[in-house]
Amino acid sequence: MVQVAVMGAGSWGTTVAKVFADAGNSVSLWARREEIAQDIRENHRNSSYLGDIALPEALYGTADPKEALEGAEIVVLGVPSQSLRKNLEKWKSLIPPDASVVSLAKGIEHSSGLRMSQLIAEVAEVEPARVAVLTGPNLAKEVAQEQPAATVVACTDTDRAQLIQAAVAAPYFRPYTNTDVVGCEIAGTCKNVIALAAGISAGLGFGDNSTATVVTRGLAETTRLALELGADARTLAGLAGMGDLVATCTSPLSRNRTFGYHLAQGNTVEEAAEATKGQVAEGVVSSQSVSELAAKVGVEMPITDAIVEICHRGANAQDEIQNLLGRSKKSEL
Repeated sequence: MVQVAVMGAGSWGTTVAKVFADAGNSVSLWARREEIAQDIRENHRNSSYLGDIALPEALYGTADPKEALEGAEIVVLGVPSQSLRKNLEKWKSLIPPDASVVSLAKGIEHSSGLRMSQLIAEVAEVEPARVAVLTGPNLAKEVAQEQPAATVVACTDTDRAQLIQAAVAAPYFRPYTNTDVVGCEIAGTCKNVIALAAGISAGLGFGDNSTATVVTRGLAETTRLALELGADARTLAGLAGMGDLVATCTSPLSRNRTFGYHLAQGNTVEEAAEATKGQVAEGVVSSQSVSELAAKVGVEMPITDAIVEICHRGANAQDEIQNLLGRSKKSEL
């Protein structure tokens, strides 16, 4: 048993806290709002994000970051990618010096171009070998309902990855380890962008052939970028790559896919956000970061570029599809 602090009580942060508690650990879950922390503490629910799903008694809710982080051996960061820096600046002095730090966020910080593991190491002044990434085909509601799922714990320090793996292995949740942090993070970031495209395709009334095309060509451009940045190709064919991409592009539980669907219905980005619980999907922000990174390293990412045009430049989705279909013919390989 280890002491775990999960910072962020959204749907996925709460679900991961539940998994760690179900795996036999003592878990503190930090919530930004006291009413959510109280709900977790007194009712063993996070009604705001997970409805009536029961949370373990070993899971303690608090709105005090100092209380949450005290004595933690594993610190899990569950806040959105674009607010991670601001939160880390407040928390860095509270993170125990030997704790493993696990990132749940999937994105690239737009202002700096840093992946989340790089951002954590820089802002929290944590050695890169102490930073791990948890990623895979893990839709929060299904995992919270204890439906069988697998995930990846990526860390350059194999021993630390195995420690986290053991701590998060619940009866319904099977973790694998991987040392390819770059590949896991690029896959996790890009899949949200590709899921927007899959949602747009569905929203325009297209069927399974179109979805399969978006998924496979999305994987192709994600793989090109990841390999250029030094990733292992096997990662892109695994849980963090193809696994997460399929789940996020095809499930109605996927916020990015749902967001894309609303865009295809003629909604603006702001209106699509309203339709998805008032939140802008991660892929909207990430699309710009990914596109700029790809241009910097000389990698073509046509689907990502189309999403940038639709989300940030007011382009028509149908026109962008025609542009993609009209690109010059080439070999698949």
